[in-house]
Amino acid sequence: MTFGRYLRRWTALLVATCAMPLAPAHADLVLSQLIIELEPGKALRQDVEVWNNSPDRTYVAVEPKEVVNAGTAAETRRQDPDPAKLGLLVSPARMILEPGERKLIRIAELSVPPERERDYRVTVKPVVGTISSTKSGLKILVGYDVLVLVRPSQPHAKVVFTRSADKATFRNDGNVSVEMIDGRQCDSTGRDCSELPGKRLYPGAEWAADLKPGHHAEYTIRSPDQNVRKVF
Repeated sequence: MTFGRYLRRWTALLVATCAMPLAPAHADLVLSQLIIELEPGKALRQDVEVWNNSPDRTYVAVEPKEVVNAGTAAETRRQDPDPAKLGLLVSPARMILEPGERKLIRIAELSVPPERERDYRVTVKPVVGTISSTKSGLKILVGYDVLVLVRPSQPHAKVVFTRSADKATFRNDGNVSVEMIDGRQCDSTGRDCSELPGKRLYPGAEWAADLKPGHHAEYTIRSPDQNVRKVF
């Protein structure tokens, strides 16, 4: 899996009195992983290593939110200062990293294993410390959203396919999100093929892709219980 495949990345531009030249954004804050899977019987907690790749002290804020109805038009994000009510413990909430220093963020499931997957985003972002200078400049802050998947005790993947004209619609009727990867569309001979985009499909969500006339779709469906190649 590539580093940025499911990375939700934000860049905040802060105009401030700081002595910094204008330069392209780069990742001064680095994370060891961007997708966490918490599975009953396997791992109910994991650590994410965070390190400061810049020559300056970095102040970091960590903020978890539950993503309700992920991937649908009704998607919302829910916060709660009580980890027990949120269902997820993320610690610490803040840290200070000296240049080159590394620290761990612990992410742990607190609820009983759900019947349907629960999805979270943990924002890890640098925040501005004290700025003192008489020169104007531009400071670029780059942060990350870590995707946390709390898997059900009995995962069941079920992708349903419908087609209308040149549109293929995929719907997840299972209780766990799946990765749709290595997609392609081919004609009946199998010689005229082209790539289709990948997608993470959350429970209850659907997604549409364009198909050429006379072509079918093929995807590898990756889920906690199996990886299967399907022709739609």
